[in-house]
Parts: sequence; C-alpha cells; structure tokens
Amino acid sequence: IDKQRWLIELADRTTEADVSRAHTDFVANASHELRTPLAAIIGYVETLSDAKEDLDLDTRQRFLGIVQREAQRMLSLVEDLMTLSHVEAEKHDRPGEAIDLGALAARVVGEVSSLRGKERVEFDRSDVAAMALADAGQIEQVLRNLIDNALKYGAADQPVRVSVHNGESGVTLEVADSGPGIAPEHIPHLTRRFYRTDPGRSRASGGTGLGLAIVKHI
Repeated sequence: IDKQRWLIELADRTTEADVSRAHTDFVANASHELRTPLAAIIGYVETLSDAKEDLDLDTRQRFLGIVQREAQRMLSLVEDLMTLSHVEAEKHDRPGEAIDLGALAARVVGEVSSLRGKERVEFDRSDVAAMALADAGQIEQVLRNLIDNALKYGAADQPVRVSVHNGESGVTLEVADSGPGIAPEHIPHLTRRFYRTDPGRSRASGGTGLGLAIVKHI
C-alpha cells in the first residue's frame, strides 16, 4: 500500500484445481474409450477393402459383425456422454411434479422384461401409491441403468428384483440382484466415470463405464 504497509491476499484454489484435473481426466478417458472401438472399425474396414474378393463369405460376415458391434459401442458411449452432460446441466433444477414411482417402475420393468434374455426382471410393489417429487425421465434412466447392471453382473439363473415401498422416511426404490457382490475396495469408486471393477468383462458386455455415474448425478 505504501512503504510501511503491505496487503497480502491468500486464495485457496484447491477446488478449481480439482475441477480442472477432473475435466482433464474425463476428456482423456473419453478419448481413450472412443479411440478403442474406432481403431477396430478402421482396421477391419481397411482389411475388407484391401482383401477385395480374397475373403470368403463367412470371414467377411464376421468382420462386418465386429464393425457393427464396435460402432454400436461408440454410439452407446456418445449417448451416455450426452445424457451425463444433460443431467449435470439440470442438476440444480428442482423437480416440480409429483409422480407415482410405483407406476413408473412397473412400466419400466414391464418393458424390460418383455425383451429376449431379460425375462427374469421381477417387480414388487405395495398397493399404496408411492408419490415423490421427481423427474420421470431421469428416474426411468436410473432404473434402466441399475437393471442393466444387475442383468450383466448378477447371477444368470437368479431374478433381478425391483421394488417400490413407502416407509417412515419416504419412498424406497430398490434394484437387487443375486450376484457375487463387489469387493470393498471398489465400492467407493463405483460411481466414478469410466471406473470398472472388471474392464474386460464390462467392455465385452457392452458397458460404457458411465451408467453408475449417470445414476449418481441423477
């Protein structure tokens, strides 16, 4: 201020640094997740293009199947990224409409269980309406993501049970499976973007690594 007095301002930038680092990590992870299927698509398309008539029909169909699967994986990843961005953009908007979570869950379970290979999804609800202030589209996203995870990682010969009940502290919405469980060291990290307890199994089943991150944000 003058020759005898100084003004020193100290500012804690930890939060900003954490956000910046998280953003950098997210971009790096997203780029890696997109690059892997894209590299596979390019490789198989180049092989098909160079081979011309040298490849037999079975091999050509197998290569095209891989290209289609990897392209679908990229599409799922982009859709999940867009969903996550949309949810984060609206995370401070309080829902203004009361919905019946039981009726919503019953509809979602009915749609899911009618699909081939997903018949073992069961629903249990009380007869009393389970009303809550909520965004119907986002709660449906939560249910679908949790059911999808339960079907992928739960015991294949056991049902996935969805339940909605009124309790003293509010409405309880639960998705339960009979899988082998999750090791304790993984549990604190489950909702991190792109975190996987078993990366190979997750990718093989078509997982994007964003399902539980979307659930957490909703």
